[in-house]
Amino acid sequence: MWNEIIEHFSTLEKRPLERVSFLVIGLLFFWIIEGAIPLLPMHYRKNKLRHAGVNFVFTGIHLVIHTFLAILIVALSDWCRDQQFGMVYWFNANVGITVLIAVLALDFSSWLVHLTMHKIPFLWRFHLIHHTDTNVDVTTGLRHHPGDSLLRGIFFLLLIFISGAPMYSVMIYQTLLLFATGFTHANMKLPLGVDKAISYILISPNMHKVHHHWKQPFTDSNYGAVFAIWDRLLGTFMKMDVKDLRYGIDRDFPEEKEEDLWALMKRPFKS
Repeated sequence: MWNEIIEHFSTLEKRPLERVSFLVIGLLFFWIIEGAIPLLPMHYRKNKLRHAGVNFVFTGIHLVIHTFLAILIVALSDWCRDQQFGMVYWFNANVGITVLIAVLALDFSSWLVHLTMHKIPFLWRFHLIHHTDTNVDVTTGLRHHPGDSLLRGIFFLLLIFISGAPMYSVMIYQTLLLFATGFTHANMKLPLGVDKAISYILISPNMHKVHHHWKQPFTDSNYGAVFAIWDRLLGTFMKMDVKDLRYGIDRDFPEEKEEDLWALMKRPFKS
């Protein structure tokens, strides 16, 4: 079974349509689920499709940027393999341990870049676009300014370099991340006990929604993407009652412009 999995993911970057299909299937699945069991009532400025349209523009740009970054990702992963450089080669890891090391390392890159964008004011200018959404739903997941997307790619490359992640493990993680992004942002209501149990291992919907609360210190918590271990181990985990959630940001951007695409694009370049 491992050989079939490795073979499939080793060449996944060469099948962009299949990768896009994962995104579309995930979006549609969680779109339906959040419509059936919503966590919070949404108050869209016009309607859900208009809201989704703005977020899909950012999603499209994000995918274009990461398509070009994929060239560097493949080259770096192949270089690590040829030079036997990185943790998976230093530990002489078998396939299972290689996947574990690579997935954890790449997930740590997601946590670290997220933390960094919150702590450095210049980088926060780009990331705040993600937080300006006052109606967090499945389409919010890839609402990233191009500068935000580029920085995520840089950190991703850094952890590939350190871990030596082969391409099959990179594709496994990116597939996990794609579904986790939809899962954690979807406006869906899980039983509290189920959500809490999930949050000990994975980022749960309620756990991530705390990160989208409009005021600090909640905004500066729960940075994880797939696994909850980084926030719990490194002191950035917080929780709150979902009935107290209010989305958006209480500084840096006028709430009434949250669906103004041009204003969102320009905002990082204004002091």
